[in-house]
Amino acid sequence: MKKLILLSIGLLLVACQKPAEPPPPPRPALVVIAGESAANNAMVLVGEVKSRYESNQSFRIGGKIIERKVEVGSQVKKGQLLARLDATDTNLSAQAASADVRAAEASYGLAQAEVERQRTLFNKKFISASALDMREAELKTSAARLQQVKAQAAVSGNQSRYTALIADRDGVVTQIHAEPGQVVEVGAMIAQIVDTKQIEVLVAVPESKMAHLKVGDKVAIKLWADRAKTYLGHVREVSPAADSATRAFDVRVTISDADEAVKLGMTAGVRFAQDEVNEIIIPSTALTQINGKNTVWVIDKNNIANPREVATGQFSEAGVVIKSGLQANEMVAIAGVHTLIQNQKVKPQLAETK
Repeated sequence: MKKLILLSIGLLLVACQKPAEPPPPPRPALVVIAGESAANNAMVLVGEVKSRYESNQSFRIGGKIIERKVEVGSQVKKGQLLARLDATDTNLSAQAASADVRAAEASYGLAQAEVERQRTLFNKKFISASALDMREAELKTSAARLQQVKAQAAVSGNQSRYTALIADRDGVVTQIHAEPGQVVEVGAMIAQIVDTKQIEVLVAVPESKMAHLKVGDKVAIKLWADRAKTYLGHVREVSPAADSATRAFDVRVTISDADEAVKLGMTAGVRFAQDEVNEIIIPSTALTQINGKNTVWVIDKNNIANPREVATGQFSEAGVVIKSGLQANEMVAIAGVHTLIQNQKVKPQLAETK
């Protein structure tokens, strides 16, 4: 009887126990492979086609323009006349300066002759030494005066020549800011000449992309007007300081094989093939803070999520550089990292890369 009662109680207890709950299904997790995009480290920026040499031509004196020999688009050679000023006043000044030179030469000659006569008289004891010294001082004054007026005459002669504006290089005229009859000031731009044989692209590079950029780097260039053709080039100049307004660095890229299709002022895309570096880049959304330390969630081969402390480097549009704590080809969660828990089973879903 006791056995029967005990058996009944055991069966009753077994019937009262709740069935064990099944484990939760693995949580979906958006992931990336660390370092997967490091090989695609090329940078493409937009710039403007310019000439290496853009020379603003201006008169060295002011005056009234009486003649202009070129138009926008004119091909010019070094030494060619571009424009001319009215030279009436400068010619008169040059004539006056020449007259001053002749007068000073006459005074100097007279002073020389007077000194010779005074020396003869002094040797014969007819005059005192002080009288001779006075004449010699007059001679030195005349010599200095002659040098002065000759220098002034040279300046006046130069002023006369400055009425002709001469091209200082071969090129094409791209701008003109003067017309016959216009009175211009000293240094005012009359025309701009650009050298069409040395064409380059001016690009503004953000400071986050300057770390591995250097003079001599090879680039590929495509015009927006004709994106089918690729031109070759290299970095010729990197500005040592960022622009105060844009905080970007001006970089000039020489086009090695420019042809007639490359026009000044065109828009061009420049692809910088930067050197590969041993850096791991992950999306910035993968980074979180645990106990004040930079942490990422690493998914192992068994799809188990665990946090790992990492050392970070530079942030950029591509993501954040991981200096240490993460190996290439490891799987890292990039979404919902604040809700993950240690040793959590996940179902990885690989994010699409651009």
